[in-house]
Amino acid sequence: MRIFISFEGSFEPFDVSADETVEAIKLMIKDYFHIPLSEDKQGRRYLELIYAGAALKDSWSLADVGISFCSTLKCFVKEEDKPILYVFNGVTQETMPIMEGISLLGKKVSDLRTLITLRCGFPVSVYCLRTAKGLEMYDCNTLKDYRTDIGITLRLDVWDGWKEFLMGCLLGQKLKVQRYLSKEGPVLKYQKRVVLYIAAFYGYVELTEWALKQGVRPHEAVGVHPYRAWCHEALHADVSKCPIHAAAEAGQLLILKAFVNCSVLCLECKNAAGQTPLNIAFKHKHKDCVLYLLSKTWSMVSFLKISVPMRIYIKIKQWVLRAKSHGLHKSQLCGARVFGAKVGDTVMVDGFTEPKMTSKSRHKAGNKDSQSTTRKLPPLMEKTAHRKPSNPLAISQPDTREQTLKFPPLVDANTVSELQRHQQQNQKKITATSRKRQNLIKNIYLPQVPLPSVSRVGYSHPSFYYATPNADFLLRSSFESFSEHSGKTPRENAIYCLAMASAFKEKQWLQQLEIARVLAKKSISNLTIHGGLTAHENPPETVL
Repeated sequence: MRIFISFEGSFEPFDVSADETVEAIKLMIKDYFHIPLSEDKQGRRYLELIYAGAALKDSWSLADVGISFCSTLKCFVKEEDKPILYVFNGVTQETMPIMEGISLLGKKVSDLRTLITLRCGFPVSVYCLRTAKGLEMYDCNTLKDYRTDIGITLRLDVWDGWKEFLMGCLLGQKLKVQRYLSKEGPVLKYQKRVVLYIAAFYGYVELTEWALKQGVRPHEAVGVHPYRAWCHEALHADVSKCPIHAAAEAGQLLILKAFVNCSVLCLECKNAAGQTPLNIAFKHKHKDCVLYLLSKTWSMVSFLKISVPMRIYIKIKQWVLRAKSHGLHKSQLCGARVFGAKVGDTVMVDGFTEPKMTSKSRHKAGNKDSQSTTRKLPPLMEKTAHRKPSNPLAISQPDTREQTLKFPPLVDANTVSELQRHQQQNQKKITATSRKRQNLIKNIYLPQVPLPSVSRVGYSHPSFYYATPNADFLLRSSFESFSEHSGKTPRENAIYCLAMASAFKEKQWLQQLEIARVLAKKSISNLTIHGGLTAHENPPETVL
């Protein structure tokens, strides 16, 4: 039969067979129009055929989708870029693609971690990256140092025992977050800052309000885990990012308003690159956030007899806070306060200590928090007044002389019979009420037009109703075999075929139904040809 191909303004006829596959048609078009196609690790350039508004798959034949004589197919050349890298998240168990240029492979690990933070919302101090062999990747090295190639999959690991805690943050579940908080004071403060950062990134209002009530400030840097308190030179630059920066990057307008109402210092809070939330929102093209931050930044602060611009008011407040912290620091020097890690605290140094970022669950981590939650049974109370020293079982045996059994009070037989009579009366009332309700429902839903009387004339039912046990067994085994080899039940296969046929929007519904029926039959016949169903089993026809 003859069909027509529309490609870049030209309209050419092709003589093909009705059983020709879409892949064969694409090869004919490629040779006829001399179209260069390619596929490598970075991407691919391929042809796509459109019929009745739907893209055709290579395995389909023309007759399957109702392509008849003189039908017109549209052809397009498409280019698809493949991800340069893949990162497997140890918390969510999902793999996210990194769509960047090949120049990323020549950059440092810290640059890759900056991109991952923008994708998953984790602060950089929460996780580390590992190669496919489990080797930890440090920020100061380049990706080429770890022999990172195009299309390779890296692994994102978090602190041991933090998996459930971070999952609660990602889902915005406040109760789950509270349940898995640490019992150590410094770690607890750090976790609260992490909670506010992730809640600001994903826009969880309830979790944000809880973190603000806990005393976390939105313009305060998330910082690093207390175990890395002395590793200042090896820290990532983004550890100075604050929750207000995460909200500006993600375009969370409600969170930005809550942060500015909490403290106007958020307007001039700068990240490691010296960017304010206004600059960050403008960079990521969040128009609503830019307009709000711009109006707040250039507003006036009014007092009783004077009004000052917001920028000057923020500078005055910053100067007052620095003076307070400087005086507080001087007053605490006499007490010999120690900042950072102390003697006996755990310290993580890259390449020297045992790694504690392997995404272990709280149960498997076996940390101090999980050990502190284990409860011990109270000791047995010994009563020496009634115990014989020579009997070793006296501790475990209870003293029967001190135990007094209390029986329920006796009830008169007349009272029991009266109670039973009341119960029977109540049961009769309930039964009568339910019968009246059922009659009322039947009267409401009776058809307005009387139905014809039931015919007593015998008629032949389909053979399915009179199937013998052997035939029923074969039918059931056929369905089980189909589900085993295709991975879908017949009903799921029918739904899938209907979804595929619904893409042909230019076709009528009955024509889409016919296409779905043909695709369903072909999926079953393909299993039969490839040996999925045995010879004695008849493939069941899927009813749509």
